[in-house]
Amino acid sequence: MSLTATELQTYLSALIAGELKLSTMIWGPPGIGKSAVVAQVARERGLDFVDVRLSQLAPTDLRGLPVPEADGQGGGVSKWYPPEFLPRGGHGVLFLDEVNMAPPTMQGMAQQLILDRRVGSYVLPDGWFVWAAGNRKEDRASVFDMPAPLANRFLHLTVRPDFDSWRSYALGRGLHEHIIAFLTFRPELLHRLDPQQPAWPSPRAWEMASGLHRAGLDVAPAIGEAAGAEFSAFVRLYEQLPDLGIVLEGRGGGLRLPDEPSVRYAAVVGLAARAGSADAAYHAFTWLADSAGPEWLQLYVATLVSKFQAIGQLGDLAALVARDERLAALVEGTLAMSEGG
Repeated sequence: MSLTATELQTYLSALIAGELKLSTMIWGPPGIGKSAVVAQVARERGLDFVDVRLSQLAPTDLRGLPVPEADGQGGGVSKWYPPEFLPRGGHGVLFLDEVNMAPPTMQGMAQQLILDRRVGSYVLPDGWFVWAAGNRKEDRASVFDMPAPLANRFLHLTVRPDFDSWRSYALGRGLHEHIIAFLTFRPELLHRLDPQQPAWPSPRAWEMASGLHRAGLDVAPAIGEAAGAEFSAFVRLYEQLPDLGIVLEGRGGGLRLPDEPSVRYAAVVGLAARAGSADAAYHAFTWLADSAGPEWLQLYVATLVSKFQAIGQLGDLAALVARDERLAALVEGTLAMSEGG
C-alpha cells in the first residue's frame, strides 16, 4: 500500500484510535521522513515514543544481560536484565527503525519482540504499539533480506515523496521560506537519491538545509553541490522581489509582481509564508488578484491553507472565507481537493 506522508499519518492515527496493535512495517527511501511521521503521530495522540535503531544494536543490547541470582536453596539461576530503553509501563509507540539494516541475528531477536511482544524476560506493556521502518533494496541501501515469517506478521505500508505533504510539514515546522519557495518552483528536487554522492536532496536533507541557510551557511553539504547551486541562484532572485512587508500591510498598490516565473514563485510563496493574520493574508490576496493570473492566486491560497492548517490557525482561515467570495471559492476548492486526495 503506497501512501504520502500525510496519508501515512492518517493511517497510523486510525490504528491508534482503533486500538489496533498490529505490527506495522513502513517502507520508503532514505531521508523521506518515516521516523518523523511516526514521532509526530505519537506526539499528537499523547503517546510516549521510543525510537530504537536496530542496526546500531547487538542481540544482547535488546535481550539484556544475564545476571546470576541466588534461588534461596543454595543454588542460583540466571535472569535476563532488559535494557533501560524498553518501556516499563504507560502507553506509547515502540519504533524499531532500520529493521532490515540490522544483521539476521539481530532481526531474529527483534522478531521475538515484534511477534510475541516479549524478548528474554522482558514483556512489552499492553499499552504499546510496535511499529518498524526500513529502506527498500532499490534504494541501494545496505539492507538484509527480511525473514519471511517476520515479514508475514507485519502490515506493510510504503511511503512515497509528495510535495504537498512536505509543504504542509515545512510550513508547520517554520522552515525557511526560501527553501519552501524553491521547492515549490522545483518540486522534483524534493527527493533525488544519488548513491554515488554523500549528500543529495531529500526531505530530511532540506530540513537540515533550512537550518544552515538561516545561519548564513552554504546548504550544499546537506543537499549536494548540484541542488545547492540551483538553490543559491534562486535565492539571488529574491533581490528582485517587491517589499512583501508593504504588501502584507495593504500598502502595495504601487508595486508590481515581477514577470520572471521563478521570482513569481518566490513572491507568492513568500507572501503566504509571512502572512501572520487574516488581515495580512487578505491584503496579499487582493494585491495578487490585481497583479497575477488565477494560477498564481491558486498557488497562494494552497500554500496559505497548508500553513494555517499546519499551525492551527483555522480561525483565520474561516475569517478569510467570510471576507471575499473569490477567496472563499479558492479556499473551499483547495480544502475539497486535499480531502478528496
